[in-house]
Amino acid sequence: MSKVDLNTLLSRLGLSGTNPGAWSGSEGWSRSHDGTLINVRSPADNSLIAQVRPANASDYEAVMTSAVAAARAWRDVPAPKRGEAVRLLGEELRRHKQELGMLVSLENGKILAEGLGEVQEMIDLADFALGQSRMLYGLSMHSERPQHRMSEQWLPLGVVGIITAFNFPVAVWSWNAFLGAICGNACVWKPSPKTPLTALAVQTLCNRVMEREKLPPIFQVFIDQGTELATRFVDDKRVALVSFTGSTEVGRKVGGRVAARLGKSLLELGGNNAVIVDETADLNLAVPAIVFGAVGTAGQRCTTTRRVFAHQAIAAELERRLVHAYRQVRIGDPLEEGTLMGPLIDAAAVGRYSEAIDLAKQAGGTLLTGGSALKRPGNFVEPAIVRARNEWPIVQTETFAPILYLIPVASLEEAISQQNASHHGLSSALFTDRLRNAETFLSAAGSDCGIANINLGTSGAEIGGAFGGEKDTGGGRESGSDAWKAYMRRQTNTVNWSRALPLAQGIEFNVSG
Repeated sequence: MSKVDLNTLLSRLGLSGTNPGAWSGSEGWSRSHDGTLINVRSPADNSLIAQVRPANASDYEAVMTSAVAAARAWRDVPAPKRGEAVRLLGEELRRHKQELGMLVSLENGKILAEGLGEVQEMIDLADFALGQSRMLYGLSMHSERPQHRMSEQWLPLGVVGIITAFNFPVAVWSWNAFLGAICGNACVWKPSPKTPLTALAVQTLCNRVMEREKLPPIFQVFIDQGTELATRFVDDKRVALVSFTGSTEVGRKVGGRVAARLGKSLLELGGNNAVIVDETADLNLAVPAIVFGAVGTAGQRCTTTRRVFAHQAIAAELERRLVHAYRQVRIGDPLEEGTLMGPLIDAAAVGRYSEAIDLAKQAGGTLLTGGSALKRPGNFVEPAIVRARNEWPIVQTETFAPILYLIPVASLEEAISQQNASHHGLSSALFTDRLRNAETFLSAAGSDCGIANINLGTSGAEIGGAFGGEKDTGGGRESGSDAWKAYMRRQTNTVNWSRALPLAQGIEFNVSG
């Protein structure tokens, strides 16, 4: 992309000129001039495309003070009115879908179709949140005491903290922020310093809506170059809920620190996702689903397909088809039409890819296709397929890169057992034409993952279902279903409308007043 095109793109998104990295409501963009600038580089050629000034401690405090005040004002706004605010933001995103999708691809490296899809996911989530704002239902319960009424209601938490990763630089924020907002919270976002431009672009669109509609500054952001402010954020008692998306290693630390102050955390961590292909499977469905699941976003999704368990009756044919399909994957500039796989995020990711390939070979794996870093500008690698065994340590490691391990099995029971042997439990899939196998996979004795699909891949979840997983994936749930409850506190209410004061459980306690 030319410099003129980039400048035009940033200008359309309101990012022309110098952009620091903190927004504190009425204070505006931070004007501090200390700290080292963050260099934003395109992973497609490692060219410098922008510089962003990170927030400092003063900026952070201004953001949090403003967010606390905004939460107090926002909690009194009726939920359907909150939904209307999110709807207006969704309309702003619709107007800028093309530019924002291009910026995602430019900064993150995912192909344009995926960049646009990520923005569409935000738009869809805004529509979902609008409807959900009228359905924040509690329950009514029958009291054992006469002339008493029991019910429960859901109330805002206050300030929701959102920490997102580079691989979905804007969509995952919307899962949390849009639901958090309709639930009556102010949301403070700490995006990845690897993708700050997309965060600033989205924040700019938020600012337009908040200023135009005279709303409290319920959406705020700060960008931290290191970990100092992020750690302060996690430890901050003003943050009622910390929603963290990232690695299991870091998520374990975040969860521990939040728990130490008795706060709430929502953890969306790693995945070592598997597809099972049984002897009855339609390979015309299975092959493209596996390829997209393994190659999409260059293997940098938490739902990326990393293991395939193929029944020995079809393993050779599936292997042949997968290798053929992989050799058709066009690798290149993510903004060019026809590209199916862009670059990894940075040189360190390329190093981890190469190390994993070497470890798989040393364990006895057979490299069937790919496996090399491309000698060209940018962070490009070949998507790889390795014939492997499930118990190898490298196969049980989540490598954020397009490496697929192909593992033959003798039965569905063996496949499920090996799939569930992973420490992670995010997404899983079975390709089958046998009803009994499908129901076995979805039973309590089947997949132990938070997502279990039949005849579609591990990646590309719809927003209507709750997203998240078990075990080392963290146990959190975001997006659809009743995930909104994570952003509210439950309160049980009992109203006595009698002239007596009976106690529960038949307890007698007689005193005169």
